Amino acid sequence: MEENLITVLLYEDLAFLREGMYQLINGTTGMKCAGAFENPKNIKDQIYLFKPDVILMDIEMPEMNGIEAVKIVRAEFPEVAVLMQTIHEEDEKIFDALCAGAAGYLLKKTKPAELLEAIEVAAKGGAPMSPTIAAKVLTMFRKMNESGIPVQHEYDLSEKEKNILALLVKGYSQKMIADEVAISIDTVRFHFKNIYKKLQVHSQAEAVSKAITQKIV
Repeated sequence: MEENLITVLLYEDLAFLREGMYQLINGTTGMKCAGAFENPKNIKDQIYLFKPDVILMDIEMPEMNGIEAVKIVRAEFPEVAVLMQTIHEEDEKIFDALCAGAAGYLLKKTKPAELLEAIEVAAKGGAPMSPTIAAKVLTMFRKMNESGIPVQHEYDLSEKEKNILALLVKGYSQKMIADEVAISIDTVRFHFKNIYKKLQVHSQAEAVSKAITQKIV
């Protein structure tokens, strides 16, 4: 991120949505949309060229879908945050996208101001989600906890760390967690580092995925 400017890449096959979001981002102080494409088939070359901080990614696109693209980004460009955008609210698609490494999941009906806020949160390492999506993730999480599947590993997380991880699963940003737990953002970041180390992960998306799949909290 150069001089606090958030660089965004956009992947959306519907031209009117793609153009609208492109104009919205480029009309916002502190952001630029470096490129907008109908599918992510050339995503590796485009990331090398434009060096984005955040990618807005549709799920259903021709030639390559968004979940496949997220896996590529996660494997080769782990520093880039990917926000999924979709009209779908199916549990399976949400789960697949998060497990693939998406930083957040937004509905396309998200208001422009909320979309811009989500981009800022993702650029700072947060995990923004539309409220209905966050609720579904929490429901999936609870069902897995009730499924009787044994916990694979406790990972020696403290109660404070488990609480912070649970809030992260709900889609809370670092600032929201700080407010909820009544600690500073710097302290939240300190806990994040410890959580990542104990879980042997390197991002919030990986932490959320591991928390859900292994019933850690």
